[in-house]
Amino acid sequence: MTRDRPSLRVLGATFGVMQIEQKTCHDSAEAIELLVQGHHSALVLDFDLPGAEQVARLAHLAAPRKRPVVFAMVSAFTPVGGAFQSGVNFVLYKPLEFDQVLRSLRAGQGFMPPNPRRSERHTLETLVYLQLGVAALPAIVLDISEQGMALQTTEPLPTVQNVPLRFTLPGTAQLLEATGEVIWSDENGRAGMFFSDLPAAARTQLKNWLAKRGGRASDAVRVLLPPRRSRRGVHAGH
Repeated sequence: MTRDRPSLRVLGATFGVMQIEQKTCHDSAEAIELLVQGHHSALVLDFDLPGAEQVARLAHLAAPRKRPVVFAMVSAFTPVGGAFQSGVNFVLYKPLEFDQVLRSLRAGQGFMPPNPRRSERHTLETLVYLQLGVAALPAIVLDISEQGMALQTTEPLPTVQNVPLRFTLPGTAQLLEATGEVIWSDENGRAGMFFSDLPAAARTQLKNWLAKRGGRASDAVRVLLPPRRSRRGVHAGH
């Protein structure tokens, strides 16, 4: 994720030498979408762009076998504290130099998940965008039922009501919009959200999608309850 053309040229040359296929994006929203669409071995983020820290935190939430190695590109004026706190593995200093990038990539190669062309393709969980005030917060949907969903965010959620949200069902182009209520959350960013308002058309689409995947009525309770190990951290709503 960068808009810096000199950096792109160096990265392209280095990836070519290491036979790593690359995808380039120019902002955090596009990077997040690419991240959840497939299995990526590495993620290079320009921390001079807005949202880089959020992308790194979301990448760190992936299961270990799907988690990319994260490289942070920084300049002399980049605050690097947020980079390390967000789970970055390696730092690349701008202006990038071929030898520097090559050494860092080789150092990180042993920690990278297998090339997706040489292993089974894994689709990550879908994203949901929560409208909290003026900001749209992306979160990973861990599980879903007709009544609500379990989420993973990069920071603890407040237990709030009337949260507008939108998400696409995995494997479809169906964008669903609803209003939800955060009924529990914990300090690790996991939360349960109840659909307080799900339009009839969206409910029908969700019901049909669940039926095709063997969804059962009993799943509704399981999805909305916190995991056993997190129940001590549940906050009561007011």
